[in-house]
Amino acid sequence: MVGVLRKFTYRTAQIGRVHRTAASVVLCALAAFFAPAPASLQPAYALENAPAKTSPQRCGGINMLNELAATEPRVYRHIRSAATKTSNANAALWKIEHRGRPDSYLLGTIHMTDPRVTTFSPRLQSIISEVETIALEVDDVSAAATSSAIAKASRLVIYTDGHSLHDYLSQKEFEKVKKTLNSAGLPGEMAAMFRPWVVSMILSISSCERQKVQAGQPVLDMKLANAALKRGIDLVGLETIESQLSAMSAIPDDQQIAMLRASLKFADRANDTTETLLQLYSSRDMGAAWPFHLALAKKAGIDERAFKHFQASIVFERNDKMRDAALPLLEKGGALIAVGALHLIGDRGLVNLLRQAGYTLTPIE
Repeated sequence: MVGVLRKFTYRTAQIGRVHRTAASVVLCALAAFFAPAPASLQPAYALENAPAKTSPQRCGGINMLNELAATEPRVYRHIRSAATKTSNANAALWKIEHRGRPDSYLLGTIHMTDPRVTTFSPRLQSIISEVETIALEVDDVSAAATSSAIAKASRLVIYTDGHSLHDYLSQKEFEKVKKTLNSAGLPGEMAAMFRPWVVSMILSISSCERQKVQAGQPVLDMKLANAALKRGIDLVGLETIESQLSAMSAIPDDQQIAMLRASLKFADRANDTTETLLQLYSSRDMGAAWPFHLALAKKAGIDERAFKHFQASIVFERNDKMRDAALPLLEKGGALIAVGALHLIGDRGLVNLLRQAGYTLTPIE
């Protein structure tokens, strides 16, 4: 009995530590365009133990699409073809008009700290100074709120049923997971506790980006939130952290494992994948982001069907819910809706959904 109690006490302490230390890392996006929540929130443990230093303004890395164009032109052409067929993918900022209401705006964001993203354009600065409401995916993304959400829904983030991540991975794969978690400021012995989708999120963020966040550099979404607070206007959320956790955990387990294996294949190139997404966003070429991601998965031996439920749960279903939450704000007018850029594009994206709801949307930037 004593041994059982000791084991229970140790595991309870581990779970509590996860709640304290993983509050933001587990919410990083598989691709920063549709991150469940801004990556600007780092766990208290990481912040308390981060060395005092100035982070670089850019993390470096190369555009992997240029590499594919040179080394695998057939793959590159497939990505470009898919991008061309994706509607509403060449603008990140849209004006929303509707029957004499004050103009509102829709902004596609990318949840990163790079100054190419976080520097407001003159047009966006003007919009922020005019609107009366800023709506983000989540309004309260404090470490306390995130930790609380994880604590209430721990079964969605960590194994609580006796299973372990180690059960589903090879020893080599599991060791790579442990190494990555260590680099993210999480003890490697916690690796077995996390569900596959959580580890995929962590693998998608480069150590450089984590260091920048730990040094206090905000992502675009956090800058928008700060702007709302500074002006004293309404700051609202279209979702909750709990709903985002539920969406991620709704992906079938076998597909979570497949996604994780794809992430492991390119974990050592996180700077390059990040730079690729940054350049796609900066050049307003968002239609290539998802095909690029699927192409990398295929190179890792993972069929794109493994991402079917991811796209349905994390993109399409959330798009519908974001639209429903945004409509009352748009009916009043004078709102800036800011969500991950991949929520805007395609036939089932927010631009098209809002047009179907009777609004006129015009690209600005």
